[in-house]
Amino acid sequence: MTASTTPTGKGTAPGRFVTIRRALHQIPEPGFAEFKTQQFLLDYIQALPQERIEIRTWRTGILVNVKGTAPTRRFGYRADMDGLPISEDTSYDFRSTHPGYMHACGHDVHMSIGLGVLTHFVEQPIKDNITFIFQPAEEGPGGAKPMLEAEELQDWMPDQIVALHIAPEYPVGTIATKPGILFANTSELFIDLTGKGGHAAFPHLANDMVVAACQLVSQLQTVISRNVNPLDSAVITVGKIEGGTKQNIIAEKARLEGTIRTLSAETMALVKSRIESLTAGIEAGFDCKVDIDYGANYRQVFNHAETTREFMSWLEESGKAKLFECTEAMTGEDFGYFLEKITGFMFWLGVDTPYGLHHAKIEPDEQAIDLAIDVISSYLEWKSAN
Repeated sequence: MTASTTPTGKGTAPGRFVTIRRALHQIPEPGFAEFKTQQFLLDYIQALPQERIEIRTWRTGILVNVKGTAPTRRFGYRADMDGLPISEDTSYDFRSTHPGYMHACGHDVHMSIGLGVLTHFVEQPIKDNITFIFQPAEEGPGGAKPMLEAEELQDWMPDQIVALHIAPEYPVGTIATKPGILFANTSELFIDLTGKGGHAAFPHLANDMVVAACQLVSQLQTVISRNVNPLDSAVITVGKIEGGTKQNIIAEKARLEGTIRTLSAETMALVKSRIESLTAGIEAGFDCKVDIDYGANYRQVFNHAETTREFMSWLEESGKAKLFECTEAMTGEDFGYFLEKITGFMFWLGVDTPYGLHHAKIEPDEQAIDLAIDVISSYLEWKSAN
């Protein structure tokens, strides 16, 4: 567990869990391929006193049971593990050592906070049990749902669970959340169009999928503006188009890649139905074949109202962070699957950086790590005692 200890300019030399975050930052890995990350976490956890710890692995994820002194309930903390296919462009001297991959969504921060809270309760146990869930593949194809169904978790299933996500737009010392929907329902969107290629000089003998794809992109924009209630919220974004091989060859194939975001499951179904109607029209109009793949689908993150309000009241009374009641966001997070089955909530953790999530230059303020460890540890101590 080695990492650079050069300060970032915010604060003094890094503490224990900041150093851990920097080490994790150097080894981002894709979903269900977090092999170095899993081993790093296991090495740390296995070096802790083992009297109160039980460890299980599930694929590239890890489950840790920290035994309470007289348990009647079980709490849970979840941290996601995977990185993103982004080439890092930060000023760090502890940049990613995996070319083309980066922790650009804060999962390195989430894991270091998880280790900090775990360490706290190994050293200072509470009455109740705690399950720490280090979950792979949040960015795709989705690790939460299969992990929830895994045999390894069943007898360590929490009665209440909490998770956090870094928020670049909030200052350090701020926590933002709300009862009810926090993050949207999300679906990936992949559309493949297949026609007939040919020479650019003889368009009447071919069937141009670049033209068909362009028409479809334009039509997709009408789904939100003309089919979704303007008082509702939904998004279709086509972020990538591929088509053709050379400037004088009519493209036989084209591919659109995008995402759908909605604030209700019903609107998600409506949007998908309209997409399917539009693609059927493209097939008829351009005499081509269109295939749709919705990829990974994530449930909305819906915070349980009573538990969330209780946490918000506790946070205000404790003074451990500034509370901000935020609005819902179109962000996607597969923690929503946990909240379908388990009472709990997620909150935003302010990390004060001008670059947003999934940006190659994002540099979270690491002072948020120790603050979050203190907030979560103190909250669970209070909750267990009450």
